[in-house]
Amino acid sequence: MSKKIFLIGAGRSASVLIKYLLEQSQVHQWQLTIGDQDTEMVKSKVGSANVNIIKFDVNNEQQREQEIQDVDLVISMLPARFHPIVATSCLKHKKHLVTASYVSPEIKAMEKEAKENGVLLLNEIGLDPGLDHLSAMKEIDEIRNGGGRMLNFESFTGGLVAPESDNNPWNYKFTWNPRNVVLAGQGTVKFIQEGQFKYIPYHRLFRRTEIIEIEGYGRFEGYANRDSLKYLDVYNLGGIPTIYRGTLRRPGFCRAWDVFVKLGATDDSYIMEGSENMTHRDFINSFLSYNPHDSVELKLMHYLHLDQDSPIIEKLQWLGIFEHTKVGLKNATPAQILQHILEKKWTLQPNDKDMIVMWHQFIFEQKGIKQRKTSSVVVIGDDAVNTAMAKTVGLPLGIATKLILTDKINLSGVHIPITPEIYNPVLDELSRNGITFSHNSAPV
Repeated sequence: MSKKIFLIGAGRSASVLIKYLLEQSQVHQWQLTIGDQDTEMVKSKVGSANVNIIKFDVNNEQQREQEIQDVDLVISMLPARFHPIVATSCLKHKKHLVTASYVSPEIKAMEKEAKENGVLLLNEIGLDPGLDHLSAMKEIDEIRNGGGRMLNFESFTGGLVAPESDNNPWNYKFTWNPRNVVLAGQGTVKFIQEGQFKYIPYHRLFRRTEIIEIEGYGRFEGYANRDSLKYLDVYNLGGIPTIYRGTLRRPGFCRAWDVFVKLGATDDSYIMEGSENMTHRDFINSFLSYNPHDSVELKLMHYLHLDQDSPIIEKLQWLGIFEHTKVGLKNATPAQILQHILEKKWTLQPNDKDMIVMWHQFIFEQKGIKQRKTSSVVVIGDDAVNTAMAKTVGLPLGIATKLILTDKINLSGVHIPITPEIYNPVLDELSRNGITFSHNSAPV
């Protein structure tokens, strides 16, 4: 009997997933339904393919129950806050669910019921989380199985612009949710270094960076992710002396971004009065002291101890933050205004290509010898629709869906992709699709 898949949400990162599902549906005679608020946008992605497209509102309980009870597996590409209500309906009708989002406390609480009902709720099977789990756990398990003891695990991922489309002084364009980029790192960062718990407050985060070299692609800088400590349990690394996860940018980005952090321009906790009548220049000036004789540029340089010929000033001027351009956003927070300004300059153009870079380092002791192994992958997008981000989020989701529907993954309960049953076949197929990790090993 033909299997049925229901994909909810067909936004920016779903293009490659949809293409993969259409191909597999032809091979396996599956029926694919795609539900989204914007059916015209979905039609533009599927072309003339035989697929059922419906206008779908996840909050419409009657519609949600009706659609989910009629399928074998649901893929949710909705924002993470909607996954629990989708998962509740999946449990009620004993249907599998696949998402790229972190396991929320609400989903975690469904573990017992999912196991009892023989339902798999597979989360964190996108890029980060997802590809990071698959690739890191394969290496960690191999080290352990060979009698090695892990001493250091570092992991960095970056969504960046490809070298051929890198044409601005920030060496950066938005390849993911711009809001997440603006709010990145807020809170306190936690990790372990040489057995010591380390913490970095938000206002120091972008000045504490690490340089990483990727063969063929040059130098990157990494800043720490918010909480590396949760991976002690996830990867069963309790007792490891060093664990550190971070985000990659090109050198110079973090120091310039730190200007916005120091000013308070990334704050999302209050609304700025009269924001719709502000100009970009007014916005920046609102964070600086009053001085009728000094320009906004001069006040900023004094406040942050920047030289006039600093490359940071060049980056800021290029963004247009000193211009008399109206913001035009009503009742906006500083973070929303900053995002609005950045989107004018950091948006991928139709012919632009993005780039995903992932790098892991494993230091371990085996038979009394300390060894270092690195593992990395670089993925370049095809264009502004079939992006590297869409490939690295969508392909793991699609491959996992195929493995579940062909009974290659036989799990129930709440899972993430950290077991050989999942990571081996997914990595194998990713490799056949051009997403292959390079490895280097050497004694320390």
